[in-house]
Amino acid sequence: MARKRRRNSRTLLTMAALAGFCLPAPAAIIGTCTIMVGSSGTMTANPAISILGSKQAGGSSASVTIVASSLLCTLLNLLDCYSVSAPAPAAFSSAPSGGGTNVSFASVFRLDGSAVDINGSVPQRVTNGTHAMQIDLTATKSSGVFPAGSYQGTVTVRCE
Repeated sequence: MARKRRRNSRTLLTMAALAGFCLPAPAAIIGTCTIMVGSSGTMTANPAISILGSKQAGGSSASVTIVASSLLCTLLNLLDCYSVSAPAPAAFSSAPSGGGTNVSFASVFRLDGSAVDINGSVPQRVTNGTHAMQIDLTATKSSGVFPAGSYQGTVTVRCE
């Protein structure tokens, strides 16, 4: 009888130890993707004042830094654990009266110094590590011109 009790104790001890090792596993598979805003972009008008965009003469791209990190991706040697995107907004964040009517928006972004524009709505896979991202926004008025005033458009960068 004494032997039987020792086996049960050892089994319980072994199971408890294994359960202790299993608890941190869920935390190990959760990764992080941090987005740090570097600079806001500047939109300027074309000569016909029907387009406002950061790619127009005098405009500038917004910049962010993405830091993707996932232990699961590292352990399994996966190359594409996170996707980034920067879809265009549906409207200006702020605009003068009439400035936001008949306007369509488009956004593009570039990763890691590439000169290739990627449609802002199309997620792009990224590897673990640090990635530089430049974002451009264009607003096009289908009829008339943009009235004078201050405009602001906000592009939300996503890392999923």
